[in-house]
Amino acid sequence: MCGIVGLYAKHDCIGSQLGSLLSKMLVQMGERGPDSAGVAVYRDGPEGLKLSVRLAEPQRREQFASAVTAQFACEVSVLGNHVLLQGQCNDTVQAWIKAQYPDADIMSVGQRVEIYKEASHPRDFVDKHALNEITGSHALGHTRMATESAVTTLGSHPFSTGHDVCLVHNGSLSNHNRLRQSLIRAGLQFKTDNDSEVAAGYLSHRMRNGDSLRSALESALQDLDGFYTFAIGTRSGFAVLRDPIACKPAVLAETDQWVAMASEYRAIAQLPGAEHADVWEPEPARIYTWEREDMAA
Repeated sequence: MCGIVGLYAKHDCIGSQLGSLLSKMLVQMGERGPDSAGVAVYRDGPEGLKLSVRLAEPQRREQFASAVTAQFACEVSVLGNHVLLQGQCNDTVQAWIKAQYPDADIMSVGQRVEIYKEASHPRDFVDKHALNEITGSHALGHTRMATESAVTTLGSHPFSTGHDVCLVHNGSLSNHNRLRQSLIRAGLQFKTDNDSEVAAGYLSHRMRNGDSLRSALESALQDLDGFYTFAIGTRSGFAVLRDPIACKPAVLAETDQWVAMASEYRAIAQLPGAEHADVWEPEPARIYTWEREDMAA
């Protein structure tokens, strides 16, 4: 079934509460997805790239954080089962992680994005990762009820689709196995059997070959079979797309301080001023986007 939430801050008063507000929205979707939860948060940091890295064992996380600090010019912080690296996190750092810590999973790479996810109930996830303390410009969240693959952290959403781009998905793709094989032949690698990772890989492939996010989503309407609601995060904002039949639920709402989306209105109702928001159901096969103009390039 799964639940999706998204929040875009149009005003600093919302950005300063981003994590707290997103947490309330995410917990409301716990009944739609009790198996696992995840978020993609966008916020500024030191110049350079960020890496969000997950290690399951506490001792390994401590060793990893100490080793990175000694080896590279990166700022290191721990959030739940994840270690956030900020600064000069170039290809050398990423190659070192893969060689020295093969049990580490790089969840996201980008200038602004941070992805955190876990196989746990959304309420436990929020507490464990101290999401209430996070500030930022926008964020996406997902609660998962696994139906087509195992309940694992790697199988949880969001899925990274490139630098500062991620995807969360409610629904089911019918042609994901065939599409996965086609993308593997094109050079992509997959870590799970989740159909949502295939959708993420598809967008990544299109964008690496020159498509804009909008044109990649337009192609997705032709190439992805099944029922879906996608929410896609970018460095500058987020996008929402439903398939042409649009049987999976989605709600959008907007005020002068925020834009929000969710699988059910009760998540949006947690936001300040929700009672005065413009609320509507996104149309089938229509791409909705909100972006900060100073970051849209």
